[in-house]
Amino acid sequence: MRTPATMSAVASLASAVILVACSGPGEEATPGVTATTVTIGTHQPLTGRAAAGYATVSEATSAYFAYVNASGGIHGRRIEYLVKDDAYDPALTQTAVTELVTEDDVFAIVNGLGTPTHSSVLDYVDEEGVPDLFISSGSSVWNQPAVYPNTFGFNAEYVTEGAALAQYAVEQRPDARICVLGQDDDFGEGVLEGVEIVVGGNEIVEIRTYSPSSEDLTGQIATLMEADCEVNILGTINGFTAMAIGTAAQLGWFPQWYVASPGSDYATLVQYLGEETGPALLEGMVSVNYLPFSPDGEWVELFKRINEEYNDGAPFTGNTVFGMSAGYLFAEALAAAGDEPTRESLIAAVESGELLGNGIVPLTYSDHNHAGYQTVGIATVSGGVQDYEGTTYSVNEIQVTEVEAAPVPLENAGIPRG
Repeated sequence: MRTPATMSAVASLASAVILVACSGPGEEATPGVTATTVTIGTHQPLTGRAAAGYATVSEATSAYFAYVNASGGIHGRRIEYLVKDDAYDPALTQTAVTELVTEDDVFAIVNGLGTPTHSSVLDYVDEEGVPDLFISSGSSVWNQPAVYPNTFGFNAEYVTEGAALAQYAVEQRPDARICVLGQDDDFGEGVLEGVEIVVGGNEIVEIRTYSPSSEDLTGQIATLMEADCEVNILGTINGFTAMAIGTAAQLGWFPQWYVASPGSDYATLVQYLGEETGPALLEGMVSVNYLPFSPDGEWVELFKRINEEYNDGAPFTGNTVFGMSAGYLFAEALAAAGDEPTRESLIAAVESGELLGNGIVPLTYSDHNHAGYQTVGIATVSGGVQDYEGTTYSVNEIQVTEVEAAPVPLENAGIPRG
């Protein structure tokens, strides 16, 4: 008869066999990888000030992974996705990521959200040798392969977004008085830097900033109003975009709003501003994006089906598309990493240049380029519908160039093949 001690020993032996199966003779097992699973982790603002805009991102990613797992996973392994709440607080981010690395032994950190939050763990994750993939932020800091060889961005860089917004503004309204409101970190600074590429620092009428801990934007909006700003370019997250537009409306001021992608999701902004007033206040809003959120697109159709089946039919927003797109990209990387993935083969897969993503243009990762999307399209809100209007820009350090979009087609029902 098996005693509890005997049963425990058998279970331990079985676990050891599984671990050995995932490594060659004399090799240590790859963290987070077993014969049947790959475990990854992320930090997300599930509570706190940013939650209303971003808590749904990881839910959408989880739903996409559930869809993949239901179809057999990647190379026969299920993707287990551990989500830690950091409330958009860098101190909590450090705790969350330390737990993921030291206690949960994750294979990789994937799509950690936020510029100030992820900046607080960037060095730690690098020092631990953990792949730091597809960060949910457009800071240019992530694109330093010589310094952070395991770190890769996902979003379009904020400089790119700011420059594209400014270029479209001067083309549409060449004599307009242009102003900038941005978050007081790499996010806002990047958007401002992009605007300056096009407009020139001396030509920006007014520049205001805010802290993510701010309670309101009355002072900033009043200053922009007094400066007679006609086009306001915003480097703001969703909550502060809504706060800026709502505060301006309370002051009886209705300028044109040009908004970077992290704060421009129409459905989310309507939730903040209210169904009665939101649509009218957002009509005509200009934004940029790089993912397939067009209402009649094939990726959106797939993601809506996944959302219904694996995400309890939650409201479908741009954040849903973002979360599922990030999940798809990781699945694509994992498929390319081989039958027996290691952290080294995962990084090599991303740097290979073979990952396309699912955006309006293919991704261009390489061993010397760890930036995410580098081309963005202009989107506008018309009649309550936010969609691309046909103008697409590529941005380098000194120039904005209009290019043709080249959307990545949907293949194999959205499940990457190895």
